Amino acid sequence: MLSAIIVAAGSSRRMGFDKLMAPLAGIPVLQHSIQTFLLCPAVEELILVCPEERFAQLELQPTDKPLIRVDGGADRHNSVSNGLAALSPNSRWVAVHDGARPLITEKQILSTLAAAKDHQAATSARRVTETVKRADQNQFIQSPVDRENLWLMETPQIFDKSLLLKSYANVESSGSLVTDEVSALELIGVPTFLQPNASPNLKITFPEDLALAEHLLTFSA
Repeated sequence: MLSAIIVAAGSSRRMGFDKLMAPLAGIPVLQHSIQTFLLCPAVEELILVCPEERFAQLELQPTDKPLIRVDGGADRHNSVSNGLAALSPNSRWVAVHDGARPLITEKQILSTLAAAKDHQAATSARRVTETVKRADQNQFIQSPVDRENLWLMETPQIFDKSLLLKSYANVESSGSLVTDEVSALELIGVPTFLQPNASPNLKITFPEDLALAEHLLTFSA
C-alpha cells in the first residue's frame, strides 16, 4: 500500500502571500498536487499536512480514497512526523511531497515508486546542467563548482515505511534538522536512489515562479 504525505504547512514568508493558495491555471497551487496524487492509481491514502483554514479554502472533488488533514509543526521535519503518525497501519510505502511543487505528474510518481521498490528509497530529481559558481556574501563569484554528478532534489521522495520511520525516530532523538527525507536517511547511513524527472517540477518560492509554472503547464498540456 502506498500512502502519500503532502507537506503544506509553511507560512510563505519569502513570497509575501499564501503561495499554496495562489491561483495557478485556475486552481490553487496546492490543489494541483492533491489532485494528481488522488488520481494516481497506486496511491491508496493521502495525508495533507496543513492548517485547517488553508484546507477549508480548497474545493476538492469527492474521492473514495482516505484524505486526512493534520496540523503542521514548527519545522518541516515536525510536519512530516505529524503526517507519519497519521498513516494507516497497512502502509508499506510512503511518498512525501512538497505542496509547493504543483507540476508533479502521475508518471513521475509511478516511476519513483518503482525505483523505491527496487532500492528501498528513491527521490525524484534532475541533473544539474547549468554552470554553477560559488559566490561570497556580496554576490561576487569566488570559485567554480564542478557540476558532474550534481543533482537537484525534487519530490516525491518515496521510501519503505519502516525505513522512513526509523530515520525520523533518529531525527527526533538526536535533535537534528533536516530539509528533506533524503537527508534523514543519510543520517542513518542509507543512500537514496535518484529517479530522473524529464520535466521540471519547480518549487514555487518567489512570485515569478508562478508565471514560469503557468508557462510549463501550458506547454505540457
